[in-house]
Amino acid sequence: MEKVKRLKEILRRLRKVLIAYSGGVDSTFLLKISVDTLGKENVIAVTARSEIYPLREYEFAKRFCSLLGVRHIVIKTSELKIKGFRKNPPERCYFCKKELFSKLKEIAKKYSIKYVLDGSNYSDTSDYRPGFKAKKEMGIKSPLIEARLTKKEIREFSKRLNLPTKDKGSFACLASRFPYGEEITKEKLKMIDKAEDYIYKLGFKEFRVRYHNLDGKSLARVEINKNEFSKLNPEVFERIFKYFKRIGFDFVTLDLEGYKRGKMNRFLRVFNPKSGSHS
Repeated sequence: MEKVKRLKEILRRLRKVLIAYSGGVDSTFLLKISVDTLGKENVIAVTARSEIYPLREYEFAKRFCSLLGVRHIVIKTSELKIKGFRKNPPERCYFCKKELFSKLKEIAKKYSIKYVLDGSNYSDTSDYRPGFKAKKEMGIKSPLIEARLTKKEIREFSKRLNLPTKDKGSFACLASRFPYGEEITKEKLKMIDKAEDYIYKLGFKEFRVRYHNLDGKSLARVEINKNEFSKLNPEVFERIFKYFKRIGFDFVTLDLEGYKRGKMNRFLRVFNPKSGSHS
């Protein structure tokens, strides 16, 4: 509980905050602690909507903010119109976060809020995160990192608080499903969103559907947490294959290694996780 105590101390010093709220495990925990610590009148949650965010995450965010009684603002972002994002370079996340944080800062100014927070946790500092550069440039705070709360600890405390995200899988934006250099389009994002929603409705909690281009043919590489492999059987395989073919995939394959966070970053060169830069 020492780290949660530290988190509350950090939040009390900020007094009034705007939170980038995705509906995920980390931002839900941060939002709940912020409301408990500062009061709902001193907290605003902002959720972005665009092709790169799963619809079910947005719907969950709406429900949870309503449950807390906290002000919830929904904004529209247009990542595919950002120069440099659509081509999907290794620093793609920087362009995305720069636009998002700019919009959040504008909203914060409108409501006389000095601090904008995101849900990055201490475990995130060990992976390639170009969005961290945008966060630093825009002066965005990450109280979960400051309190040194890891993903595992956030899940444990979420269970103690009985948050609806306590057993929820981790979901990054849909743009992370493409190998760097593979152009991101609205059509491809829709395919991924439909594919992952189908896997979710089959009862799987932690997974990814990766998009690969094989000489003009699309391949869906399905990563599922190894702890859930027991749910797979010939009938499930057949259902997944038929649905994925129906929504546009030419090939469907199961990654036998299972789901691993940051798998698309394996082929990048050495990087500095604190700054998000690589070399």
